[in-house]
Amino acid sequence: MCGIAGWADVGLDLTREVDGVERMVRTMACRGPDAAGIHVGTHAVLGHRRLAIIDLEGGRQPMAAPEPDRPAGDRPAVVLSYSGEVYNFRELREELRGFGHTFRTRSDTEVVLRAYLQWGQDFVRRLNGMFAFALWDEREERLLLVRDRLGIKPLYVARLGDGVLFGSEPKAILAHPRFRARLDSQGLADLLGLMKSPGVTPYRDIEEVPPGCVAVHDRDGLRTERYWSLGRQPHEDDLGTAADTVRDLLEDTVSRQMVTDVPLCTLLSGGLDSTVLTALAARVQARAGEPPVRSFAVDFTGSEADFKASAFRPERDSPYALEAARHIGTDHRLIELSADELTRDAHRDAVLRAHDLPYTFGDVDTSLHLLFRGIREHSTVALSGESADEVFGGYAWFHDPAVIEAAAFPWLSRMQLITPELLSPAFRAATRFEQYRADRYQEALGEVEHLPGDSPSERRTREISHLHLTRWLPALLDRKDRLSMAAGLEVRVPFCDHRLVEYVHNTPWDLKTPDGDPKGLLKRATRDIVPRSVLERRKSPYPTTADQLYEKDLRARTQALLADRSSPAFDIVDAGQLGRMLDLPLGHFDTQLHRNGLETALYLDRWMREYDIAPE
Repeated sequence: MCGIAGWADVGLDLTREVDGVERMVRTMACRGPDAAGIHVGTHAVLGHRRLAIIDLEGGRQPMAAPEPDRPAGDRPAVVLSYSGEVYNFRELREELRGFGHTFRTRSDTEVVLRAYLQWGQDFVRRLNGMFAFALWDEREERLLLVRDRLGIKPLYVARLGDGVLFGSEPKAILAHPRFRARLDSQGLADLLGLMKSPGVTPYRDIEEVPPGCVAVHDRDGLRTERYWSLGRQPHEDDLGTAADTVRDLLEDTVSRQMVTDVPLCTLLSGGLDSTVLTALAARVQARAGEPPVRSFAVDFTGSEADFKASAFRPERDSPYALEAARHIGTDHRLIELSADELTRDAHRDAVLRAHDLPYTFGDVDTSLHLLFRGIREHSTVALSGESADEVFGGYAWFHDPAVIEAAAFPWLSRMQLITPELLSPAFRAATRFEQYRADRYQEALGEVEHLPGDSPSERRTREISHLHLTRWLPALLDRKDRLSMAAGLEVRVPFCDHRLVEYVHNTPWDLKTPDGDPKGLLKRATRDIVPRSVLERRKSPYPTTADQLYEKDLRARTQALLADRSSPAFDIVDAGQLGRMLDLPLGHFDTQLHRNGLETALYLDRWMREYDIAPE
């Protein structure tokens, strides 16, 4: 995994502008601590920071290649700055050798480069993986910015004059001396409303390359072209065949995603998703004669005494994680965090700088980043169960009739960054916050494909699945990428394999949830490798601390913010409503609503000050 950055402008001589790109590349050091490189061309400067995963010596970037029939030292035809992993690179390499291509390295980077030379822009449809990369075609004076199908890896682009800046994260673009950070209120409303509309950011003139898309920049300007979308296909398999297909896809995916030249581990919470992946990974290790797979879990000091069960979070993870680890036979390690660690300014600041956005789930994000830092001391790559709930319909709200019938994004019934009431009347009115959210919901529904014979209930469950995969999952993937890469850890997500996503999305709801059992299809596919207790466990989200020290610290920070009425956050947040939240007795905060609201106000203040966000 890596970080990329650069500048392309066919109207300028960029050989005199290298300093600006060097600044951009330096901001990506956390994503690529192992090496740095810059390719300087007349109209394109591509930069790269590398986290070495495969072919540690041979995969240096940016990587250039001449025309296939020209000698290696010839002028490059194409240059690539690449972040991610292509899991089918071995098959593609053999296919390309059949066309006469030769390879100097063992890396997937060179496979991507030569795949473009062979097949042109359509080559991206052949890639199985998680990736975000910039490819400069010197012959056509064309820049391609390519992002994987589900948006696992981030990629941003900004217009600068007649050219474009790009980077793995906004901070790369913001580091360019000619670019000024300015607020886009509508983009901020999109972020605060947890909508994740494709391409939208709270920075004016910075766009996110949408998942499944290629942003093309040449003499005709900048345009976006889609190469993949989540379509609707007939499904003829019965339950047994569907379960077998899911198992086959998972086994193949996990095996592919364990290819690495550095230490690998799994994130094992004791939930179904992480236990399935860990069990499959352990089988791959055993077949290869390798030591037991290493697994990691997180818990909080004093959680056994402090934990209070709720409908949202019914049980602690730790007992299940330990049982799963024993059942599978992993080398299991627990990373325990204290409330003091979660409240340290340095750790909170690290989360803000990882996101570059006023986007946080509070102690969940801080603890996740600290977990990744702890794992990085032992491993460079980790497998995560992220996205199984979106793919297989695991959230409680998938099964709540009131949520299913509501004309709203389903997750907002349980999860919000900030409630509309906490926004300032001026911001709420200027962005038409509620109407904007309703419009974006209808827009998202318009993307869903149906077959003529689909029943009303089947159409609705497929709409809800599509909403999660295109508007909710990208937010979770973005969070996981930023917080892990800020620690120099690559997290792979096997449940995001596009073949699995396409198959399960087109599986009828009664097969996904046989007898009304949430994620019943996944359970049937893997019940021979998962402990019975995990199969029967109720869904529980990532844990939060129950130590009141954290809530006391959050209240104190909010009081300090309220005392400073010059804060730019109060252009967005209603100070009176924020103050009234502090009237709630200690211990009565709803984690997902009250905590998130206060945390968002605090992060808005820090983000606008630290990033010097200019108002509209």
